[in-house]
Amino acid sequence: MIHLTIDGEPIAVEEGTTILEAARKLHVHIPTLCYHEDQSIKAVCRICVVEVEGMRQLPTACSTPVSEGMVVRTSSPKVLKARKNVMELILARHPQDCLICAKNGHCELQKAAQDLNMNQPNRYDMKPRAQRRDLSSPCIVRDMRKCILCNRCTEMCGKVQGIEVMAKENRGFHTKVVPPFGKVLVDTSCVGCGQCAQACPVGAISIRDNTDDVYHNIAAGKYMVIQMAPSVRINLAEALGARPGTVSTGKIVHALRKIGFHRVFDSDFSADLTIMEEGTEFLHRLQNGGTLPMFTSCCPAWVKYCETYGPDMLPHLSTAKSPQQMFGSVIKTYFAQKEGLARDQICSVSVMPCTAKKFERQRPEMKDDVDIVITVQELAKMIRSAGIDFDDLDEQEFDAPFGLGSGAAQIFGITGGVMEAALRTVYEIVTGETLEEKLEFHAVRGFEGIREAVIPIGDLEVRVAIVHGLANAKKIMELVREGKANYHFIEVMSCPGGCIGGGGNPPTTRKKLEARREAIYREDRNLPIRKSHENPYIKQIYAEFLEEPMSHKAHELLHTGYVSRRDLLR
Repeated sequence: MIHLTIDGEPIAVEEGTTILEAARKLHVHIPTLCYHEDQSIKAVCRICVVEVEGMRQLPTACSTPVSEGMVVRTSSPKVLKARKNVMELILARHPQDCLICAKNGHCELQKAAQDLNMNQPNRYDMKPRAQRRDLSSPCIVRDMRKCILCNRCTEMCGKVQGIEVMAKENRGFHTKVVPPFGKVLVDTSCVGCGQCAQACPVGAISIRDNTDDVYHNIAAGKYMVIQMAPSVRINLAEALGARPGTVSTGKIVHALRKIGFHRVFDSDFSADLTIMEEGTEFLHRLQNGGTLPMFTSCCPAWVKYCETYGPDMLPHLSTAKSPQQMFGSVIKTYFAQKEGLARDQICSVSVMPCTAKKFERQRPEMKDDVDIVITVQELAKMIRSAGIDFDDLDEQEFDAPFGLGSGAAQIFGITGGVMEAALRTVYEIVTGETLEEKLEFHAVRGFEGIREAVIPIGDLEVRVAIVHGLANAKKIMELVREGKANYHFIEVMSCPGGCIGGGGNPPTTRKKLEARREAIYREDRNLPIRKSHENPYIKQIYAEFLEEPMSHKAHELLHTGYVSRRDLLR
């Protein structure tokens, strides 16, 4: 153990611990901007400097390891003066439009400036970066005038997702973070996952806001229908200030009705529908010599990644639409018929943890089944704008007939969840046995980037893999190409942790993911129905409308095709 003193308090920490980490153990706050607890150390913003006895320079707390006998002062006059000077230099290049910024109230630069009591006029000339906003993507907005060159987005896009859509260009005062060759995002291989917006500490990269589209349709008198994804009930309260992992399903339903939605439905229903279609498709491929391994297709960022970087892999993708798009099809057909509504009378909205769903919605083959996609962060803003006291809301139930989902559908929100949900149904269909104690497939759970398992199902040994993070997906794709992927079924989620780590959620860290994961599995355990094929509303829609999984009608409404996007790499 290494012994040191921080602001007069002794502490012992393990060798290799940084000053920043040691200070946090003592609950001493040191401001940071480029630092992210799940990323590599960068030490480029310099806002975390501290004073160390015996050192002439002020070292950065995020990158300096502790040493035996070290004496650290984190808030001496010398330190505070240096931090304020660094902050002035950053602000001299930063627009002063905080009140209308997407990150207002949640901006790390804003918070650091407040903590440093920046209450005097800036001594440096104001020279904000002269860059245009990039509004080309349906998923995210780039406003690089606000960029502070922290490198958090480039590490997320390059290292975690393996895409490298953005990188630093030029040097010194002229440095900027941009796509290659002066392109806008829509002309690059960006998959819209939103992880760069998750990582960005300021308003340089933010979620594309579609809340005004919702208000416009309410004002136009449309019949407003909304579906809520499984992980939204886990993350929405957090976006409004609650602890990570706080479940608020009934309050969200109530809030959505107060905003103006006529019917509030649960996407857990369509997740169950997805399992019926995708699970049946998998069995058909497995038993009839179809293309294997089969990849899941419910993550739109992964689908676009496959279309762009692996169009030769498209035959391996399940043809099943995502739960969002299946629900959109059901709303504009089955539901519209039962309610006596014309298709164009309905405004079908989804609230999702995912920014890429905004791109998926507008794919031509989806036929505008979903009209608007908003994210968790956008819904949180709508609740605040409506003056709704979320904490005091009564719990309300989803509307029938799509207000019931299984535990299998609930775990769609976590990496490994789609696989486990499918296995619960496939096992019982193949064996005719009822899963009781073996209901939870722990072999497919976890946060490792690539996991694999062999699941005995009757006389079959089903070999599966679970992947999250697109850099890991690339590795699996290479194994499939080389004939080394000895799997039958592969689940891929673009975002770390799955949907609970999606780009439309509150800012994510590994610790928050763990709390959200526990909430997901707790919800599954507490639900009365835990297998998709036992959902009575699923049985009803097949009996009344879809006939059976993979029927002609089901294939027409619930399945899709894909296109090569290889030209985006040119």
